Amino acid sequence: MNSFRRPTGWLSQLTLTDDNGETVGGVIDHRLTRRALINEFRRGRIRREQLCDAHPDLVRAAKNFGDATSVKCPICVQDNVALVTYVFGPRLPSHGRCITKPHELEEFRQLAQHTEQHRADELLTSQSSAITYTAYVVECCRSCRWHHLLRSLPMATAPKPDIKSTRHRSRR
Repeated sequence: MNSFRRPTGWLSQLTLTDDNGETVGGVIDHRLTRRALINEFRRGRIRREQLCDAHPDLVRAAKNFGDATSVKCPICVQDNVALVTYVFGPRLPSHGRCITKPHELEEFRQLAQHTEQHRADELLTSQSSAITYTAYVVECCRSCRWHHLLRSLPMATAPKPDIKSTRHRSRR
């Protein structure tokens, strides 16, 4: 068991854990890409107009529902960025679902796992791959419209069909 625990802070709180408190696998962190992009901007290789182009709906979500942070925008350095979380997956709108309150992410993860457990029997009889819900955490500056994907996190995954048990069931 891993005894290392990250200090509490806004970045460490963006991970999802299972019922035992272990970090769920499959978390993709985009901080290195973010850092490279900011460095290119500061070197003058990328114009501000190329970076500050957030969709109006993302800026609106950041203003109305975003989680405020103490992190200054790396582009304008005037306003703090806000974190906006969207969840994508089956039976959700094509534009995803915006998580508006901190506890909704945990509630949605539990709902997704519960739904996927009921669908596991259906998957055992088909050859389809696992169904996944994914949360995307985006930082957005409400002043200059800078935005960047910080992390993508798996919410719930249905078990993949076990070919042996499928064949075994078909023989009965």
